[in-house]
Amino acid sequence: MRDREHALEFRLAGAAAGAVVLLVPFAVLTAMVVGGVDWLHRVDQDVSVAVHDFSSGRPALVDFMWWWCLVFDPWTWRVAALGLVIWLARRGARSLAWWVGITMTAGGLLGVLLKLVFERDRPSFLDPVATAVGYSFPSGHALNNALGAAVVLAVLLPLTRRRPRLRTGLIVAGLVVPAVTGLFRIGLGVHWLSDVLAGWLLGLIVVAATMAAFAVRRRKRDPERGIAIGVIG
Repeated sequence: MRDREHALEFRLAGAAAGAVVLLVPFAVLTAMVVGGVDWLHRVDQDVSVAVHDFSSGRPALVDFMWWWCLVFDPWTWRVAALGLVIWLARRGARSLAWWVGITMTAGGLLGVLLKLVFERDRPSFLDPVATAVGYSFPSGHALNNALGAAVVLAVLLPLTRRRPRLRTGLIVAGLVVPAVTGLFRIGLGVHWLSDVLAGWLLGLIVVAATMAAFAVRRRKRDPERGIAIGVIG
């Protein structure tokens, strides 16, 4: 019992520390975007122009990036999360199912809210290779891919302790898919580099924050069991 309590405390401390550590660079990046810091603006411009010049002469690559971003659209992760919620609920892990649903909902709504608050324009080109509607900061694709991948890993990784190949595959996919999706949004010319970085950070912040809140709530409700994130009952 004491070992379980220590494990819960360790996960709680790690999640809380992770949220704080990630919040610092996100806050700094957001402040620089809002303040129009010159060097950040130049980096965003230089990266966007260079990537646009590279993409504009490669229509097959543009098509691939467009389809990739369509497959890993924020709504794809939301539908996957809904399936995960149903699966967890059917297995009796209702609290964990609530965590998945609340985390995905909170992250998605926060991203939309911040876009409306900051109203940052997307990159603009005379000959765009792709277009997107809405504001730019933070990237919704980057945010929801990081958010969704982190949620899936938090739930499924503990089930793969005796299946190292599957565990490795999940970790690689959880890192590669959000990374590639964010880079492809830059490649399509619909986001600045700082948009994507902010989206990745915010997605992980939401997961870490709700994980810590979930652990605190479980400890208060059922201190003797000490069930932590990722353990399906």
